[in-house]
Amino acid sequence: MKTIKDLDIDGKRVFIRCDFNVPKDEFGNITDDRRIRAALQTIRYCVDRGCKIILGSHFERPQAGVYDEKFSLEGVYKRLDILLKIKNRLFFDDSKSAEVVSKRALELAESMQSGDILLLENLRFDAGETSNDPKFAKKLADMVDVYINDAFGACHRKHASIYAMAEMFDKEHKAAGFLLTKEVNFFSKALDDPIRPLVAVVGGSKVSGKLQALTKLLDKVDKVIIGGGMAFTFLKALGHEIGNSLVENDLLDEAKFIMDKAHKSGVKFYLPVDVVAAPEFSESTTVKYVPAQEIPKGWMGLDIGPASSRLFREVLNDAQTIVWNGPMGVYEMEKFAKGSIKMSHYISETHATTIVGGGDTADVAQRAGDVDEMSFVSTGGGASLKLIEGEKLPGIEALERE
Repeated sequence: MKTIKDLDIDGKRVFIRCDFNVPKDEFGNITDDRRIRAALQTIRYCVDRGCKIILGSHFERPQAGVYDEKFSLEGVYKRLDILLKIKNRLFFDDSKSAEVVSKRALELAESMQSGDILLLENLRFDAGETSNDPKFAKKLADMVDVYINDAFGACHRKHASIYAMAEMFDKEHKAAGFLLTKEVNFFSKALDDPIRPLVAVVGGSKVSGKLQALTKLLDKVDKVIIGGGMAFTFLKALGHEIGNSLVENDLLDEAKFIMDKAHKSGVKFYLPVDVVAAPEFSESTTVKYVPAQEIPKGWMGLDIGPASSRLFREVLNDAQTIVWNGPMGVYEMEKFAKGSIKMSHYISETHATTIVGGGDTADVAQRAGDVDEMSFVSTGGGASLKLIEGEKLPGIEALERE
């Protein structure tokens, strides 16, 4: 896979596929601009080389073919304008059209000078984006000479701006941006040639989404810590009473298989020993700490308890590499966030190389104030999981092809 530094881009028209799918509050304000900041290095590199730069990104899941202000990238454009500090050089297609390569977008692209930047509207407004339509990809490709993918968080999607468009350029005219290169290098080094002990901390609500990753990780890691809602499928597979806790009954055999495989491989496998239990999920509900195998009938586990936190801290003490993907509980509600916040603190306090999978895990690290203490915080949760699973990401595959 070539990187942007391997290409001659001076003065050329460059398309950069970014991932500006940032969280917003109910008023449409951006609450975390980390993904926008992460793209700045590649954008500035192109500006410094006198390129005419076109940026493309998706935002959430709008109805294809319908313009909806709620899903517009206008807020991203305003934040970019503040961060880039290049007045009168950044443009946005404000025609409020669901046609991404609109007449207005083409006019703006035509009038651009060296160092100018144009942000296109949400790529998913066009139905061709998610269907990997070559016609839509061709419209985007015709606007530029060079294709750069810097959207790690979307690389596991076979979409037009990620896959079909990249295939329309030869190897001298397509490459990975700085962010994508950094993401792939960090995960590859951590999993292929780690400094040991290597500990995987896996949380989140469901086993199903992480089954493949867990099975692959057992071949590479020395220890596994399981937390979050997915822990209850493992606890039930051991025959424990889990009350009304989240469980995937159809995956109990797989959970047993994973624990057996860990045992046979000599991988230490840790589950919560106590949980924060409540009769319902609400801020006003009664909560109590109970042993993991004694959750009362009608109650549910919503976070790891203090004994689990202490146990997991001990497990992390000698770690030299830590890969963390998934919170330890329902951290969105303050009452059930303590376990996830403590885990973030413990991971950041180690002397290990710490890699945080994106999405909810990055959000926990941000809330805990630990982002700056982590070695690397990924911008892509789904994409990082696929890398851990050993799958080839479509976005990377398309960059490597002739």
